[in-house]
Amino acid sequence: MNKVALIRAKDWRERVKLLTDKILNLKPNQFVADILDARLVQMTPTDYCFVVKSVGAVSWQRALEVFEWLNLRHWHSPNARMVAAILGVLGRWNQESLAVEIFARAEPAVGDTVQVYNAMMGVYSRSGKFTKAQEMLDEMRKRGCVPDLISFNTLINARVKSGGLTPNLAVELLDMVRNSGLRPDAITYNTLLSACSRDSNLEGAVKVFEDMEAHRCQPDLWTYNAMISVYGRCGLAAKAESLFAELELKGYFPDAVTYNSLLYAFARERNTEKVKEVYEAMQKMGFGKDEMTYNTIIHMYGKQGQLDLALKLYKDMKGLSGRSPDAITYTVLIDSLGKANRTVEAAALMSEMLDVGIKPTLQTYSALICGYAKAGKREEAEETFSCMLRSGTKPDNLAYSVMLDVLLRGNETRKAWALYRDMISDGHTPTHSLYELMILGLMNENRAEDIQKTIRDMEELCGMNPLEISSVLVKGECFDLAARQLKVAITNGYELQNDTLLSILGSYSSSGRHSEACELLEFLKEHASGSRLLINEALIVLHCKVNNIIAALEEYFTGACVHGWSFGSSTMYESLLHCCVANEHYAEASQVFSDLRLSGCEASESVGKSMVGVYCKLGFPETAHQVVTQAETKGFHFACSPTYTDIIEAYGKLNLWQKAESVVGNLRQSGRTPDLKTWNSLMTAYAECGCYERARAIFNTMMRDGPSPSVESINTLLHALCVDGRLEELYVVVEELQDMGFKISKSSILLMLDAFARVGNIFEVKKIYNSMKAAGYLPTIRLYRMMIELLCKGKRVRDAEVMVSEMEEAGFKVELAIWNSMLKMYTAIEDYKKTVQVYHRIKETGLEPDETTYNTLIIMYCRDRRPEEGYLLMQQMRNIGLEPKLDTYKSLISAFGKQKCLEQAEQLFEELLSKGYKLDRSFYHTMMKISRDSGSDSKAERLLQMMKSAGIEPTLATMHLLMVSYSSSGKPQEAEKVLSNLKETEVELTTLPYSSVIDAYLRSKDYNSGIERLLEMKREGLEPDHRIWTCFVRAASFSKDKNEVMLLLKALQDIGFDLPIRLVVGRPELLVSEVDEWFEKLKPIEDNAALNFANALLNLLWAFELRATASWVFQLAIKRGIFSRDVFRSDPVLHICCLFGIDASLEGYPESPKSVVLITGTAEYNGISLDKTLKACLWEMGSPFLPCKTRTGLLVAKAHSLRMWLKDSPFCFDLELKDSVSLPETSSMELIDGCFIRRGLVPAFNHIKERLGGFVSPKKFSRLALLPDEMRERVIKTDIEGHRQKLEKMRKKNKGNEMVNVNTRRKFIRSK
Repeated sequence: MNKVALIRAKDWRERVKLLTDKILNLKPNQFVADILDARLVQMTPTDYCFVVKSVGAVSWQRALEVFEWLNLRHWHSPNARMVAAILGVLGRWNQESLAVEIFARAEPAVGDTVQVYNAMMGVYSRSGKFTKAQEMLDEMRKRGCVPDLISFNTLINARVKSGGLTPNLAVELLDMVRNSGLRPDAITYNTLLSACSRDSNLEGAVKVFEDMEAHRCQPDLWTYNAMISVYGRCGLAAKAESLFAELELKGYFPDAVTYNSLLYAFARERNTEKVKEVYEAMQKMGFGKDEMTYNTIIHMYGKQGQLDLALKLYKDMKGLSGRSPDAITYTVLIDSLGKANRTVEAAALMSEMLDVGIKPTLQTYSALICGYAKAGKREEAEETFSCMLRSGTKPDNLAYSVMLDVLLRGNETRKAWALYRDMISDGHTPTHSLYELMILGLMNENRAEDIQKTIRDMEELCGMNPLEISSVLVKGECFDLAARQLKVAITNGYELQNDTLLSILGSYSSSGRHSEACELLEFLKEHASGSRLLINEALIVLHCKVNNIIAALEEYFTGACVHGWSFGSSTMYESLLHCCVANEHYAEASQVFSDLRLSGCEASESVGKSMVGVYCKLGFPETAHQVVTQAETKGFHFACSPTYTDIIEAYGKLNLWQKAESVVGNLRQSGRTPDLKTWNSLMTAYAECGCYERARAIFNTMMRDGPSPSVESINTLLHALCVDGRLEELYVVVEELQDMGFKISKSSILLMLDAFARVGNIFEVKKIYNSMKAAGYLPTIRLYRMMIELLCKGKRVRDAEVMVSEMEEAGFKVELAIWNSMLKMYTAIEDYKKTVQVYHRIKETGLEPDETTYNTLIIMYCRDRRPEEGYLLMQQMRNIGLEPKLDTYKSLISAFGKQKCLEQAEQLFEELLSKGYKLDRSFYHTMMKISRDSGSDSKAERLLQMMKSAGIEPTLATMHLLMVSYSSSGKPQEAEKVLSNLKETEVELTTLPYSSVIDAYLRSKDYNSGIERLLEMKREGLEPDHRIWTCFVRAASFSKDKNEVMLLLKALQDIGFDLPIRLVVGRPELLVSEVDEWFEKLKPIEDNAALNFANALLNLLWAFELRATASWVFQLAIKRGIFSRDVFRSDPVLHICCLFGIDASLEGYPESPKSVVLITGTAEYNGISLDKTLKACLWEMGSPFLPCKTRTGLLVAKAHSLRMWLKDSPFCFDLELKDSVSLPETSSMELIDGCFIRRGLVPAFNHIKERLGGFVSPKKFSRLALLPDEMRERVIKTDIEGHRQKLEKMRKKNKGNEMVNVNTRRKFIRSK
């Protein structure tokens, strides 16, 4: 610019300034025309434009006068630049109507100028009228005027001021500019960034900034200020600080706005140190604290609750800095003081604000009213509100809402109603929560008409739909109208809201209006098909409220199958959970709680406490402890009792005393003092684990520091001793406690008694029991039950019977549990007569037998070899809805098998399978044993396949049973195949499968194959043991020929076991100690090793007439406990049986001194029946023993007849047992039909059995057995003919006589 241009420029500035000063110095009654008409200086049109702008910056009225004067004088017709200038002035002063009027007048002349349109768009932009600005842009295009970048920037400004930026709107606006062929400049971007900053729209700001960089538009200071501001407003102070550093690196110098934006970012995070650091940097750059700086820091201190620092800063602002607090300063301080309940100071600040001439804003009044409302000062709030109205400040929605809330909560319903009407008149509407309070207040005053008006307002003014209205009415406790609105909402297609429905139903439920609740649900089922989940929830809650837990759970789990309950409401979960806990459905409660957590609902404190108890009862204390920990992190507080006591006790029951100890330790570390229940719980945990010393330490701590131990503490201490097994110290501890001044209670004595009862110490129990009675403690039903159960377990029959009698005499009714104990005792001692008597007593006393009763009786029948009666009882048990135990089924199946009732056993087994029972291996083994005994190897094979199909892997014992079945069927080759298959597997073989194969060959008389398998086993490195020895000795005992015996015993000798052959062919009297040593070695071995070997050896010795050797071997077996002293072998040794059995019988045992009983039983051992063998042997000698008529397995003889027989029978003249001088060539015994009898008796035995069939008296059998064959046949024929003639005579004698046959049923109780 040259000198002339500079002079001219200086001249026009001076001219504009001169004219502007003159105009602005005019008095109100003076006119602008006076100055302009005077023509003080020569002015150009451009100069007048600057004059309008300069004057308009101070007074839009004077600027408008200048513009109108120019129009009237027509000196300088208002050109486009002049019109744009005056429109800009009016826009800045929000004089939109005047601007529109001027634009309308000037449009015909200058309407095609972009500058004018831009100015008019700026007017609309300032007031946020985007639509008007858009219309102006369209009009500009119609007039053929092409919009420039300023046009679009102005339009964008109007858009951002008309409302917040929606997602992607900023990018869309930028695209709009580019689509018009223009390139957005820094102003465009800064406008958008400023809008994002005001709305805290971080995402939009980042997109705009990235777009700015992508299109290489250089950011300026305004850009960085806007971005720093938006980061600060969004709580990203670190990003704001990073951008601040970037700004300096790019050569920009931060201004006050930059520092204040960064200051605000750190103040928002309440980072005092950073605020101080930014403020110091700001001062170094020469920027002092301005109002914005003070307001930001004051606001930070207010948020931090450091009001004293905020007030100090306020005083510093007034006094030292020279800055004057503005309305924002006062508003921030009043708001902070009000929130801190320092309303007096807040009111003082308001007064000071008025005194200094600053008019309180709407926000200032609202802050003070909110402070009063929070402090509960209703009158002061009302006065402030009135003051606001008097000042001409119009309340906004917040002010109305706060005041309305104050009045409603103060029960000033009438005042609230009047204020509500004013609020509606001013175009404001309350929130839903205020409507809820309003409805509640109107309901309390029964103002039904006003409620209806309010409902209409909600519908018409607030635009609330029927569903929202229903929700408001519910919370306002106006349930009937809420239900009506809910029906309207559902009819109109709105979705059902869970909380609304549950609240309505809860109201109906609490008032007992269940029929109305059901009616509503039926309506909803019909019309709200899409809300089935919510309706199900409502039904569940309704069932829970009336405590119908079964229906609630059924509805819940049915709904779970359909909906999954992934989005259930917390109300439903809590209601169902509490109902489950109240009804002790703990497993279901756990499931519901898991569903609650999966659904994302927050568990309440009451739910947490309930679940702690549930998990403790279920035995999951770790889970319960975790629930407590999570709840306390959320701010819930659990007292020491009972929540922690439940956890401690649960840990104790699981023997986790360390964790129980840590719970108490954590309580003490947190400053909570354990109470008596907590200490007792910890002692219980120690006691459950048997930690007496630790429990005693807690007891001593309580004695020292308190609280004083209670009876429960003492009992827990004694219980710890009991669990630790130190019962002998109980009396010592009791004495110590008595010395401390404690009185031993009845419960403590019962605890000691129970401890001794558990270990079966009947002596101590009876001693304590008698001491209790002597001390005046009367026995209770529990004590009687405990005593009788102990006595029954100890088989103290007489004591138990006396205790039951004593109990009945004391007036107590004998419980079923006691009778069941008596049943078990009598069954255990095989007193089946009394077992039946107890059962009759149960029925007579009116008690209903339970599962234990029936199971015990069925087992009794099984042991008494009466499985048919047991099966009938099982049928009766099922008919009354009781199901037998699997062990009962097993006993019954085994009993049927022993009685050779194979069909019934198989039927029971198939029945169990058909019912879906999961049977264990023992069931299959039992059935395989039955198949083995019946010689049915095919059934054993089928059982093996069934066993595999059921997922049960066969064991060596299983395969042994299969091989024994093959052996019984005479198929040793099949048994050997099983052994071969076992060898191919990885199973480690023992001698058991080999013994099965060897025994199969030996039973089929294939001795060479048996010996070959023995040698094969030896070659494979498996040493023969007792099983192999027993197989060979048993086979030798059943052999007829001496050579076969020697072959078998020689095979044993070859493998290193020569004891049997030495006993047979050597000098047995020299082997007594050696036999005794072998018995001692075999006795501890499982599978009855010693018993099986001893029996086989005795059979061998007796069969080859080594009777004396058999006698001392038998005595050695009794000495070693292999045979009991009152149980005898199944040898046909009359001498042994008589020497032991009869001597005992003559002493008068068991029932009557007039008779002698031999208990033979019905079982067989290796095919030998003791019952059949003794009958054949005794009857050969004509003994007086006869079979018992009421019970199998018993032989009975009159004592006098037995003595006479022993005295006179030639068989009893010489009872001395002797060994044969030389080993006989053949065996003297033979096994036939279960009888191991003298070989010479076999033909006669078969002849008599074939001809006479059933029972033959011993005398007749003896007489017939000793006769020659031809004579025996004649005697038998004569006997048969005589019997026929006797029957014929009886028929003739009774012929012609009319007889009445009375069938009487005689009951026999089987005796022992």
